[in-house]
Amino acid sequence: MKRKTYLIVMLASLCLTACKNKEKTESIEKPNVLFIAIDDMNDAVDLLDTTYHIKTPNLQKIADQGVLFTNAFCNSPACNPSRASILSGLYPSTTGIYGNQTDWRAAIPDAVTIPEYFGENGYLTIGAGKIYHHQMNHAFHDDGAFDEFLKLPPYPDEPPSEKLNGLPVWIGGERDGAPTSIPFDWGPRPYDENDEHPDIRTVDWLVGKLDSVDTPFFMGAGIFRPHMPNYVPQEYFDMYPMDSLVMPGLREDDLDDLPQGGLTILEEGKPFIYNTIRKGSPDGTDKYREAVQAYYASCTFADAQIGRLLNALQKSKHAENTIIVIWSDHGYHLGEKEHWEKFVLWEKATHIPMIIAGPGVQKGRKVDTPVSLIDIYPTLNELSDLPQKEALEGNSLVKLMNGKAGRYLPVRMTYGYKNHAVRDRQWKYIKYRDGTEELYNIKKDPAEWENLAGHPEYDRIKDSLKRYLPASDKLPIPDIVVPSEQRTE
Repeated sequence: MKRKTYLIVMLASLCLTACKNKEKTESIEKPNVLFIAIDDMNDAVDLLDTTYHIKTPNLQKIADQGVLFTNAFCNSPACNPSRASILSGLYPSTTGIYGNQTDWRAAIPDAVTIPEYFGENGYLTIGAGKIYHHQMNHAFHDDGAFDEFLKLPPYPDEPPSEKLNGLPVWIGGERDGAPTSIPFDWGPRPYDENDEHPDIRTVDWLVGKLDSVDTPFFMGAGIFRPHMPNYVPQEYFDMYPMDSLVMPGLREDDLDDLPQGGLTILEEGKPFIYNTIRKGSPDGTDKYREAVQAYYASCTFADAQIGRLLNALQKSKHAENTIIVIWSDHGYHLGEKEHWEKFVLWEKATHIPMIIAGPGVQKGRKVDTPVSLIDIYPTLNELSDLPQKEALEGNSLVKLMNGKAGRYLPVRMTYGYKNHAVRDRQWKYIKYRDGTEELYNIKKDPAEWENLAGHPEYDRIKDSLKRYLPASDKLPIPDIVVPSEQRTE
């Protein structure tokens, strides 16, 4: 009897030890996540297009170690709706989050965002920089999503005493006593310990965390450049000499075949920015080449900061056990269709860099199947072996990354209420809320110079893409309300 009791005790002890060892092994093997968001980086970077020679060697390096999605798209070409969509896994047409001032958390109060979900599953969540929309005294930040977060000033660059580009105040005048033109500036600007660039501060803080945290962790790194103002050190401007600068391809009659819906969005999309660049200087000097140079320099600066973070990760104890996802919240126009910035549904505003690397991801693959940012949430869940969350509207890309066949649908983008675009491998279809349309054969016409929507022979193509428009569109959610004394834009 004693021997039997002894055996039972021994078996229970062995079982307990095995369970503890299993828990320890699972804890060690659970991968970390490094979630890198870039603001305003378009598809002209050499990672995706060698035409313009925009240098992004660090993005290329990590793409070589993972999967580069050559046809990745945002869900909305504006910061707030784009970031709300990727973080919640829900389309703008589902949430009613369409604008940069929309109160996104009021729109989806019960949504569990990506960092929250990882936190619920045992992860330490830390972050810095621009993860959520970055305005109005951090009114868009979600305090409950991160255990630790470095909040930088809402518009992180303190403006110099005078604008560096020599352009006057925009026609918008002043808002709450501050010129609305402050962010619209560019020029070489040195940074030191007393005047540190926001992206340098973000990376420095996160690098300091790498060796102090234990796994598992979810780390959000929000890189603000190449968003305006395009202030970066002189060395990055020197990489793009003005006399050899490769400029975007423009067409004088590019607007002639646009329908009223497209023209209306252009008129709402700050046309004075482009007009100011072309003829807005006090002496009427065209500043276009300068502005393009500053954007290129800012892209390479952003790439350098990402490189510093990735190098630190590689030297850390987490090097072999961290999933890396890099994405831009939307693209950026540099004069195409007489437009500057985003806020439109064409390729330059919607086509983005997107890379996933790390454990469970094949190295050096390129995927040209159209995907979108809404797919990141379920993809990270599967790569991290977390329970798949219900109600997410994207699809896990793990099988696609591993070269396995599957049925992948065209991607959908939205800007504003009832303005949508659908993109497959060859075609781009846009339908505006007034019912007008655009259709482009992207393979033959990547610059979207010839709108085919009015040609009856393409009705079948349009009908096939219309099937992927949302069945319904939620009414717009009201803007966030912040006291004027706390507002920073």
